[in-house]
Amino acid sequence: MKTHPIILAADHAGYKLKEEIKVFLQAKGFKIDDMGAHAFVEDDDYPYFMTQAALRIAQDSSGFARAIIFGKSGQGEAMVANRFPGVRAAVYYGGPHDILKLSREHNNANILSIGAGFVSETEAQEAIIQWLETPFSHEEKHQRRIIEIDSIE
Repeated sequence: MKTHPIILAADHAGYKLKEEIKVFLQAKGFKIDDMGAHAFVEDDDYPYFMTQAALRIAQDSSGFARAIIFGKSGQGEAMVANRFPGVRAAVYYGGPHDILKLSREHNNANILSIGAGFVSETEAQEAIIQWLETPFSHEEKHQRRIIEIDSIE
């Protein structure tokens, strides 16, 4: 997994946490592709940055690409990402890590959208590692459901 870069994206509300997570992941040996924002701009709009990350995931044919996106709640960011074929973005803004595990095991989520306004840097680090380390189960029923999701136009 560390051979594939982790794609990051954030708007102004997630910029600080994205920058902290970038350093954290690089220290753990991950390669990073940062889709922006590359500077704090208070009134930037998240759809542009999320589109850049989602396109990278949608165009990946390996099935190993992962992205982590950041916004105030993570909700709007995931909504943008999920508009692209093959993208399955899950939202995390605190709470039990079981939700992270299920997003990978059952849904093969390839984008984690983090609500930067609701989690600390440490919580985000723990959540991201849990999410990155959890494999897809490959159970037939989950594979079938992903095919159904991906066939929706």
